[in-house]
Amino acid sequence: MAGGLLDLWNQFSVQILVLLSLGLQVVLFLFAGIRRHEAPAIIRFLLWQAYLMADYTAIYALGHMWLSGAARGHQLVAFWAPFLLLHLGGPDSITAYALQDNQLWLRHLHTQVVQVLGAAYVLYMNIAGGGNFLPLAAALMFAVGVVKYGERTWALRCGNLESIRSSVKKQPPAMHNHFHLQDKRLAYSENEKDEQLDEESHLRRAHSLFHICKRAMVNSSVVEKVHGHKIIETMLVNEVEQWTLMEMELSLMYDILYTKAAVIHTWPGYFIRVISPLAIVAALLLFQFSGEDTGHRKVDVAITYVLLGGALFMETISLLNALVSSWTFAFLSTTTCRWLRFEALCNERWDRLRGAVLAFHRLVTGGDFRYKSRRWSGNMGQYNMLHFCTRPDSLTSPLLGRLASVVGLKEFWNRKHYSGTVKIPTHVKVCIGNHMSLVHKEGRMNALGMLRQKWGEEPLHSNGLYQGVLKNSLGIEFQEGIIIWHIGTNLFLAMSEKAEDTLPHVKAIKVLSNYMMFLLVERPDMLPGNAQNRLYQLTCKNLKDQVQRTHSSRRKSICDMLKSLFRLSDGPESSSRATDSKELAKSLYQKYGSQKFSHDAPRLTYAARLARKLVILEKYDTADSLQVVLDVWTDILIYASNKCSRESHAKKLNSGGELTTILWLMAEHVHQLNVEKDLYKVFLNRIDQDDDGDNV
Repeated sequence: MAGGLLDLWNQFSVQILVLLSLGLQVVLFLFAGIRRHEAPAIIRFLLWQAYLMADYTAIYALGHMWLSGAARGHQLVAFWAPFLLLHLGGPDSITAYALQDNQLWLRHLHTQVVQVLGAAYVLYMNIAGGGNFLPLAAALMFAVGVVKYGERTWALRCGNLESIRSSVKKQPPAMHNHFHLQDKRLAYSENEKDEQLDEESHLRRAHSLFHICKRAMVNSSVVEKVHGHKIIETMLVNEVEQWTLMEMELSLMYDILYTKAAVIHTWPGYFIRVISPLAIVAALLLFQFSGEDTGHRKVDVAITYVLLGGALFMETISLLNALVSSWTFAFLSTTTCRWLRFEALCNERWDRLRGAVLAFHRLVTGGDFRYKSRRWSGNMGQYNMLHFCTRPDSLTSPLLGRLASVVGLKEFWNRKHYSGTVKIPTHVKVCIGNHMSLVHKEGRMNALGMLRQKWGEEPLHSNGLYQGVLKNSLGIEFQEGIIIWHIGTNLFLAMSEKAEDTLPHVKAIKVLSNYMMFLLVERPDMLPGNAQNRLYQLTCKNLKDQVQRTHSSRRKSICDMLKSLFRLSDGPESSSRATDSKELAKSLYQKYGSQKFSHDAPRLTYAARLARKLVILEKYDTADSLQVVLDVWTDILIYASNKCSRESHAKKLNSGGELTTILWLMAEHVHQLNVEKDLYKVFLNRIDQDDDGDNV
């Protein structure tokens, strides 16, 4: 058996490699779009493997042809070398898998030069000087492969944040601001209630404001010269539209960072997409004209047709996708070629083409995923320390968790198994919108759009509570403040007489508290300040010690034990240990709420004193404690989004995006809108002064 497989490999190694390379390209072509969303870990792992193996396979196949002479005496095998260059160019839907790939674009350029020279050597040694049409077909495919491979390298360079920063300095700030308002048919038609039309309008509006997102992502100034009221008019949207607009803009940023969008929607990009299918068709015809009576094996001929057909199919789809993309609308709206803009947009020919292709897409897929793929999932991660620390002991802990501990993945298991997700509640969106309006109305941001005050400080100040226990509870470091307020919030809700679980404020508080804790544990790079992993572990140990003292004699039924043994997920939204968590909260409140400061568990002391203060405020009606806690958590969330590094926001776009990224971009837009309004007022004042001067 082993000998048979080895003989098969020795005889058909190149054939296997080129077909594998084509198969991996098809996988990437079909499934690269899942990176826009929070796909299951196993699916993302398989896509990552396909991304890596696609390059490795093509490079290995070319090296095999070059060094081992596998193509020697086989012109048809040598003819496959340009196809491997085409595969190294990759599909339009994926260039970089991670942001770091863009930073390594020079390494990709070096690899490209080596691989192009290798393919040229294979063709020169085996095909050049042939008497049939095969050399001409090889030359055409070689040209297409080199161009497509070079285009991918250039896309990696354009997706590098440093390159984007350089480009926005040269780009006119308001380049896109006019074209959304040109299309009144979309924005204000009688059929505005139609979902497809509404989504299209949002997408075009996102293109018109994309320069704000692009400049903010690279930390570049977004202040522009005032050209009248059109910019302000474009940016004025209601709260619901604002969320959709932010999601659309971030999806456009994803296109720039992780796909070929930056190079496709240019004159050279469109030219390449028109010429490539034509060149492949010409190569196919030349191959047919070359005849099949030259001694080629039938299997090699069949593989050649498969390679040509696969290349033609993917390049044709690439052309269609490019032509009907919303990026093409942006390109046509800003092109200096007036006749093209008139023919395509004013005569609505492009709209009809896009509509026909989208209708066909809906017919084939049974729905329109083009817009849905650009939307954020709306999921918020959830993690609760008290829920985690009341997890089952070693006898009833999940079997998979024990296996993870054996192989050294205990921490990974704990993060994944005891975390969960919830859809962002509408009440949370309303609270965020109201709080963000106050932030900008009260001038809490500097000229660069950064928050001036400490996290949670303003809500406490406005209620006259920024002193003593509440002031100290915010912590020295940001992540320390999250830990203290997370535990303190759980203790307060457990002891409060008014905190009913059905109240919108209580639900919002729990969701925000668990979300910030989820970021601290699972995604600390999405938070500002120094990581506090050791502080978190010490606090967990203190909580676990308290659990052992409080619940050591507690017994569980056989049914509960079996559920614990085979449970695959146990997030905070699970009610499996709600009673245990509440009992732990009450015991912490009683032990640390009134005693002297405990140096063994300082965070628990701060949290218990915080909870006690909030209970007292609630009891004597000094302040609306629930509203204060909700305002503090909202302020902490907005602070985290504002202070998070731009690079972290960019990285997270590759795995579904994050709520903090949407809020960061929303704040940038609101800040820009306020700046525009101020500049516009100055602009009008100057006009009035000039008119007064003329009258005099």
